[in-house]
Amino acid sequence: MLAKAFSSAVLGIDAYIVEVEVDLAPGLPTFAVVGLPDASVKESRERVKAAVQNSGLDFPVRRITVNLAPADIRKEGSAYDLPIAVGLLCATGVIPASALQSSVLLGELSLDGRVKPIRGALCVALAAERAGMARLILPRENAAEAAVMPGIAVYPVDTLPQVVEFLSGRLPQEPLRVDLQAAFAHVPSASVDFAEVKGQALVKRALEVAAAGGHNVLTFGSQRLHLPLECFPAAANRFHWRSPGYPMRRRQVSYRQSQSALVVGRLARNRSPMPRVV
Repeated sequence: MLAKAFSSAVLGIDAYIVEVEVDLAPGLPTFAVVGLPDASVKESRERVKAAVQNSGLDFPVRRITVNLAPADIRKEGSAYDLPIAVGLLCATGVIPASALQSSVLLGELSLDGRVKPIRGALCVALAAERAGMARLILPRENAAEAAVMPGIAVYPVDTLPQVVEFLSGRLPQEPLRVDLQAAFAHVPSASVDFAEVKGQALVKRALEVAAAGGHNVLTFGSQRLHLPLECFPAAANRFHWRSPGYPMRRRQVSYRQSQSALVVGRLARNRSPMPRVV
């Protein structure tokens, strides 16, 4: 029997939708994962099997083939544990196939069935919204990150049995909501000012023009320029917030900065990205 779930992969700071196809066939019991998986993805076979069995669910003793499409892009990380497990349970009839048609799932599974946090939730939310997906199911620690993206319902989960009950329709759950107006209404105060920078008139003028017009700016050169990096956000915060259309530009910049930080794991997973303009 064939089942298909949807997940996502991060490439750089952008994400794309991954189809997780699970096929159960008669024959000797095997568990193969194809589609250019790395070592952590291949190890998901053991995590998924233990998580399903320790959650009180039946693991199929069949020839199992999991394909991660598109197969020409390398898949990395442990976020495919949850969609693989859900695909297996869908193929065995535990979860209805209709529940997976517009759902994106991500999460690492522990051996006892707990859903552990992953990286790049905001990137995935952006990709899922662009792909027309209706909902995103991911670990609770990542839910606040993804919920700042309007247009897609985010459902936080804690365990594999909870996911099964939710997708089967036996556990009603409301999507997580965040107050975007409150999140982006606060203008952070700068701790430094251009008055503290002596000289460097050309550099300060370039930053003023970039902040006033909402342009990008790239600075490079010797560290002996003696212009502290913390003055750059001070320039943007001093000038940019007074310009027309600031809230929307600030939100867009915050999305991109948060994407970069979340991908490398430098932003706390249990809170929403902090708006900041640089």
